[in-house]
Amino acid sequence: MVVPVEREIAFTIMDVARMMKTYADHRVRPFGMTRAQWAVLFRLDRSEGLKQSELAEILDLQPITLTRLLDRLAENGLIERRADPNDRRANRLFLTPAARPILERLAELSLEVMGTVLEGLDPKAVARLLHDLERMRENLRGAINRSGIPQPRVANG
Repeated sequence: MVVPVEREIAFTIMDVARMMKTYADHRVRPFGMTRAQWAVLFRLDRSEGLKQSELAEILDLQPITLTRLLDRLAENGLIERRADPNDRRANRLFLTPAARPILERLAELSLEVMGTVLEGLDPKAVARLLHDLERMRENLRGAINRSGIPQPRVANG
C-alpha cells in the first residue's frame, strides 16, 4: 500500500514534536525543572509583562495548569506577578534577576538539543525547513481565519 506523502508529513511533524518534548523533558530535568517551566521562562523572556491569561493561550495550557507552574516558578524566585495597572483582576508576569543565569544555561541547553535534532542536516536545508514550516503556519492561520475558528495565539508570529 502506498501512503500519501501528505499524510506522512502530518504524522512525521507530530512525531518529531512529541519526541522533541520527550527529549527536552529528559534534558531539562538536571536543572530541577520541567519542560513546561522552561517554556514559561522562555516565553516570558521574549514577552515580559504578559497577563497570565495571555501566556496560557500562547502555551496552549489550561489556566489552572499554568497557575501551578507559575506558583512553582515564583516559589523558586524566578518570576514575579505584578498587578496590572489597568485591570485589578489581572496579574502581569515578569522574570526576576535570579532567572537570568538560568535562562542563559537553558539557552545553551536549547542549542545542544537543537544540535542533536538537526544533526546531519545541511544549514541551507535547515533554513529552507524553517521557511517551509513558517509557510505551513501561515497557511493554517489563513484556513483558521476563513473558517471562523478562534485564532490560537502564537508568541512568535
